[in-house]
Amino acid sequence: MEIREKVSEYIAALTSQGTARNTVLSYGRDLYQMADYLDAQNITKTGQVDELVLQAYMRQMSSEQKRPATIARAAASMKAFYRYLAQSGVIVRSPAEQLKAPKVEKGIPYILSQEEVVRLLQQPKGTSPKAVRDRAMLELLYATGIRVSELIEIQIDDVNLNMEYLLCRQGKKERVIPFGQAAKHSLTDYLENARPLLVKDPACTNLFTNLSGQKMSRQGFWKLLKQYAHHAGIEGEITPHTLRHSFAAHLVNNGADLYAVQEMMGYADLSAAQVYARMHHVSVREVYTKTHPREMSKEQ
Repeated sequence: MEIREKVSEYIAALTSQGTARNTVLSYGRDLYQMADYLDAQNITKTGQVDELVLQAYMRQMSSEQKRPATIARAAASMKAFYRYLAQSGVIVRSPAEQLKAPKVEKGIPYILSQEEVVRLLQQPKGTSPKAVRDRAMLELLYATGIRVSELIEIQIDDVNLNMEYLLCRQGKKERVIPFGQAAKHSLTDYLENARPLLVKDPACTNLFTNLSGQKMSRQGFWKLLKQYAHHAGIEGEITPHTLRHSFAAHLVNNGADLYAVQEMMGYADLSAAQVYARMHHVSVREVYTKTHPREMSKEQ
């Protein structure tokens, strides 16, 4: 049971360090699955684990047709875990340091056109508390590019309406993101006319809640997002991340600096933001092909 105990200890350490909740959950899931495999091999002590054992585990995941991204994430989790054990003096050296994760091809994320975004944002109709709340959430998501997990954690004091910016927290990291007049107007309407009707508990500091005045869930938001996308006639498979990707892609398409996009999105390095530049190059090529006279003549 020693390995499972050390996994629990590591997860507790991540939590105490303020690591983002989704990251902690992901690491825990990966490492407990590793522990299940090791149990099946009668390996329960950290000293019994070597690189060959971990390589065999990765080969098994591959034979089970796990996605390359899943295997690569598991490898990253094991590297972080065994590095923690080595730094804590539990083991002499990490057996995971030389693990080779499969190469993961980063696909271009699905984004909405600017016209589709407009149609989506127009869907919450009327003056009911739900409609006003939903308009504010959608406008704020598209205005800032924050994650849905961040949206449902926003506190009232994190929003500065006068200066038009949002303080977004992810674990111990903070970033300041500006928003514009459309989001400001929707938020003002929500705070003045809808939130007081939804939230009865004066101790509640969450900016957005469900209709019962309790903390909203990611699943709850996803459900309403899909409903609005359907009503807007959007045929693509929309996810809670779609507005985030659309926010970044539209900024880059309109000339935003990649470093500014990186900072607003909360990416650790520039490479994550560069996918939007590649998308921009693709869209430029499509425009060229469709509009340049010499290219148009090829279709005739």
